[in-house]
Amino acid sequence: MGLRAIISRIYRGEISADIVGRPKVWYSISGLLIVFSLVGLLVQGLTFGVEFKGGSVFTIAKASHHSIEDVRGAVTSAGVHQTTVQKAGGNWRVTTESLDPKQVNEVKKDVSEKLGVSENDVSSQIVGASWGGEITKKAWQALVVFMILIIAYLSVAFEWRMAVAAMVALLHDLIITAGIYAWSGFEVTPATVLGFLTILGYSLYDAVVVFDMIKEVTRPLNAKSKITYSEAANQALSSTLVRSLNTSLVAILPVAAILFIGTTLFGAGTLKDLSLALFVGMIVGTYSSICVATPLLVQLKEREPRFKELRANIAKREQSPKQQAKVAKATARSASDDDDTPPSDDVPEDGASAAGTAQGGVPAGVTLKKVVQQGPRQQPKRGTRQQRRGK
Repeated sequence: MGLRAIISRIYRGEISADIVGRPKVWYSISGLLIVFSLVGLLVQGLTFGVEFKGGSVFTIAKASHHSIEDVRGAVTSAGVHQTTVQKAGGNWRVTTESLDPKQVNEVKKDVSEKLGVSENDVSSQIVGASWGGEITKKAWQALVVFMILIIAYLSVAFEWRMAVAAMVALLHDLIITAGIYAWSGFEVTPATVLGFLTILGYSLYDAVVVFDMIKEVTRPLNAKSKITYSEAANQALSSTLVRSLNTSLVAILPVAAILFIGTTLFGAGTLKDLSLALFVGMIVGTYSSICVATPLLVQLKEREPRFKELRANIAKREQSPKQQAKVAKATARSASDDDDTPPSDDVPEDGASAAGTAQGGVPAGVTLKKVVQQGPRQQPKRGTRQQRRGK
């Protein structure tokens, strides 16, 4: 059976995937993704937008027929060194380093002359570094408050082990999404922060759905149950797998349309920051809730004394029939060996030979095997009385 057929059967719910039983595979994949992301963060680094580091923003209208290089050249001709050019609808958005009012007027004049637009069509906005620092501070505060509330909710609604597993999955999603964002070179804007907060909530949604099903399935388990906690959790995960995949697919498709179609065909540059964070975060969040959070939860739960006892009892019950079958098999093999053992061809001693001759009529020096192989002893033919007299 091919991989495609197996995936189709899993998707239709005909068979269950052993996800919980392969934690090393999923942890290895996550480890590679995290290393890739950390390399991107350390080497490439995040490109923060003007909202975070401060600077000047120029919006140029009625110049959509010009190329990016034309717009960048018109701005840099005024002595500007750091420029980021984006197309937002029919306008150009150029971000530069912080400029004083005199430099801002020079940029407007040069852009008006080189692009053939009126100075009134070139608007400017100056963002101070202090305001960008305040935005950064509030973004971190929102993230910390979000984490605390999530830990409190999961600890009360479920238990602390589920909260730990969910938080590990969230950190996993944050690192990978930030790393891919760094490799893409997109600017980090307030829309990016909103995207990060959104994907955290989405990742938790999948985790809560899976954990709720696991809680229901594993609640009746006791020392006399026939399945372990790992097997019960895997059954619960398999029952919600198709639902999670369908939900994720439905949510990812419109985000992918914004990211790949909206930014390329319609020039929706202001949406690409949000859509990239959502697109990567939804995919990674779905993966982490199924392949990271659930196996980690199972490993934590299997350390509880009652589930250790359950696993030991199941092992004993499975081992007893196996031992009986093993003993029966050994006994049968021993009996078979005794039946197939050929008798000895050695010449018996005189006493044994005489006893054999006296009891069974087997002459000395002839083994029982030879007698059996030769068949019954041939007696001499005796003639009639007249024949004997004639002799």
